[in-house]
Amino acid sequence: MQLPAPIKNSATALIGEQCYVSLVEELDLSNVDCIKYTISKGLGLGIVVGGSIVKIPQILTILSSGSARGLSLMSYILETLSCIITFSYNVRHGNPFSTYGETAFLTVQDIIITLMILYYARQYGATAATLIGFSAVIYGLIYMVPSVLMSSLYAATIPLSLASKVPQIYTNFANKSTGQLSVFAVINYFAGTTARVFTTMTELDDPLMLTGSVLASVLNGILAIQVFLYWGNKMADVKQKKSE
Repeated sequence: MQLPAPIKNSATALIGEQCYVSLVEELDLSNVDCIKYTISKGLGLGIVVGGSIVKIPQILTILSSGSARGLSLMSYILETLSCIITFSYNVRHGNPFSTYGETAFLTVQDIIITLMILYYARQYGATAATLIGFSAVIYGLIYMVPSVLMSSLYAATIPLSLASKVPQIYTNFANKSTGQLSVFAVINYFAGTTARVFTTMTELDDPLMLTGSVLASVLNGILAIQVFLYWGNKMADVKQKKSE
């Protein structure tokens, strides 16, 4: 089957000449490796696109309510650092953008949310200092840290990822409410990290990245369960019930 040149060129750039010929021109559906690779590329692009908007609803929720109540500052600081390291690691290793691109968008969105948490807590000095600090870390990791140290830093994101989610999970559990946590963001983040496990297994031979993806999927799954478990609960309502 022949496709128009613009479509063919785009598809070839995405999945490679060999898989394009096998799956599109020859319609060979027995080529399992190319099918898996094509699915992985499609998922990867979907994750990147989803990552570019996944936390926008959270940002809008904070803006509309004028409050970041129920969001763990420590969780967002640690998650932002984890995203920054992951992004820098992939850039320095020259991995395909489809295997990590969402971390670039997540980093920006996490920084915005972290700054909003501080801003709405009226910690204006800390807001400015945090922005400067994150900017310095990004610059240092991409341009200054030796490449040999990047693997060690990326390995550190595995416990960092655990540490970033646990405070939010505990906050939700203690309040029996997810506060201003965006349902859309949580569910889509869980779906994205779960799909990322597949793309990492298919496209990369990197046990560190696979371990990080699996851990992120599990922890985001717990947050997703809490969203449904505490659905409709408000912090004020929970506190009132406790006082009664």
